[in-house]
Amino acid sequence: MAVWDDLVGQGPVVEQLSAAARDADALVTEASHAGETEQAAADAFRAASRMTHAWLFTGPPGSGRSTAARAFAAALQCVSPDRALGATPGCGFCDGCHTTLVGTHADVEVVATDQLSIGVKDTRDLVRRSSLSPAGGRWQVMVLEDADRLTEGAGNVLLKSVEEPAPRTVWLLCAPSLEDVLPTIRSRCRHLNLRTPPVDAVADVLVRRDGIEPELAAAAARATQGHIGRARRLATDERARSRRSAVLRLPLQLGDVGGCLRAAQTLVDSATEDAKQVAEESDAKETEELRAALGAAPGGGSRMPRGTAGAMKELADRQKRRATRTQRDTLDLALVDLAGFYRDVLAVQLGSPVPVANAEARDTIDTVAASCRPENTLRRIEAVLACREALETNVAPLLAVEAMTMALRAG
Repeated sequence: MAVWDDLVGQGPVVEQLSAAARDADALVTEASHAGETEQAAADAFRAASRMTHAWLFTGPPGSGRSTAARAFAAALQCVSPDRALGATPGCGFCDGCHTTLVGTHADVEVVATDQLSIGVKDTRDLVRRSSLSPAGGRWQVMVLEDADRLTEGAGNVLLKSVEEPAPRTVWLLCAPSLEDVLPTIRSRCRHLNLRTPPVDAVADVLVRRDGIEPELAAAAARATQGHIGRARRLATDERARSRRSAVLRLPLQLGDVGGCLRAAQTLVDSATEDAKQVAEESDAKETEELRAALGAAPGGGSRMPRGTAGAMKELADRQKRRATRTQRDTLDLALVDLAGFYRDVLAVQLGSPVPVANAEARDTIDTVAASCRPENTLRRIEAVLACREALETNVAPLLAVEAMTMALRAG
């Protein structure tokens, strides 16, 4: 299986990245055979038309930005002997490809934050790592999956390294859109825009890669409108399907003010419970691992060695920030589902021949469609989007959701 196989519906992007990987491989091979200096290799690197030192992957959620970046990183590290016979790097089987894809390659650093933002300290550590020469002699690849979460200070720290990287360093940045990245950074990157994959292609990869039953895979792909990660979660997690069903029933619970407030509380409580579940799965393990690293006895019964309280507090603060982000991400997913519901309502009201995405909620969709006019539905979609924007600006979740449910009732 080639490294590109999981990059669904992105033919033009795969072609560009494959061409760049071939040029990058030729540069490494020629430099090795000719015994070039690092500076000469850097000059050749910058002169190559299809390869460059910094890339920016953008696209809507679920389009596969991170998948594309990781696949390209694997292709850059590919050491398959078939390359000498003209094969495109990225076989998926060699040591370079395999270790990159599973996250253990010594020359590939992947940063995917579970915090609300990426700060200056973490960015400085990343920049310091990028200045090192690759241990394997090919490329030092820095994958930043959440470039849109860089603070302004962190972006300024990153700028110099992206502008003038070490000779064998490649930066791969991912963000939803160009506007989510500092202009000074995006102007120094080669831009690749990914599209939302076709629903049929997403269903096919769920069946082929994850062994999902075709009917369930098709339903999940249709419900998430081509979002690969969400489709997989919906197809494999019964709790995710249950939470989504509850969201799709919410429009029928907004008959009075009390119903609006109860519905808002239910949504927030569900997100909080999801964050708690994630915390229970990861926090205890992280805490015990740190205690062991700091010299505490197993089991948590002994006192911590002197001077370690700061490290433990830092971990606790990081876990708290992660819980906050998890809650907001879960709420955002619920709001996306709700917006999709009202989009289906609007499609029914306008007589669109396109099948509704939420086929399992067709009765509810028809009921709401018959009870209001298209302009009411548009205002409700705007209310959901306004709630998402409010959460992005750190408005208290319950306050933002209550305002939304009241607006949905008013229509």
